Amino acid sequence: MSDQLLQQILLEARTHNGWLAETIDDATLRRLYEALRLGPTAANTVPARIVFVKSPEAKERLRPCLAPGNVEKTMSAPVTAIIAYDTRFHDKMPKLFPARPTMGETFAAMPPEQRDFFLLQNASLQAGYLILAARALGLDCGPMAGFDREKVDAAFFADVPWRSILLINLGHGDPAKLYPRNPRLDFEEACRIA
Repeated sequence: MSDQLLQQILLEARTHNGWLAETIDDATLRRLYEALRLGPTAANTVPARIVFVKSPEAKERLRPCLAPGNVEKTMSAPVTAIIAYDTRFHDKMPKLFPARPTMGETFAAMPPEQRDFFLLQNASLQAGYLILAARALGLDCGPMAGFDREKVDAAFFADVPWRSILLINLGHGDPAKLYPRNPRLDFEEACRIA
């Protein structure tokens, strides 16, 4: 990885709360998905499902689901990605893992709490891939958990077995609305080499 790309996707990238009035076209969203979908997940389950909320009508459906502190930044973002997982992900396993076509049955038989944790882990990985891919494409991101999952699921997933886990605002961030960067833990505080 070039130093320039590392700077762009991690070292200089910031979480944005304010947005410039620049749209994101559907072709960019497709390109974003084409990049993130190749990131690894356990047994190639790729359980994340994404709704890219960009129309004014869809944004208004999202508004009552948001925590008060997230309304303005979400409504002004060109796109908000709702990251969810598919509780019926195992139905896709014959396509996703053709070498073991019965793997879906194994996942379907998992205890619900174990399956939910598995789905949360792997869909969260895919959310991370979305952030990295978006930054590599020149977009800024504002991930957040401040929303009512039940309301989002009722508003956007009433007809599918998907469950929301995270929202990520996407666009071109307004540098004037950035907060100072908060500190991070040093290697010695967060890591061990065994």
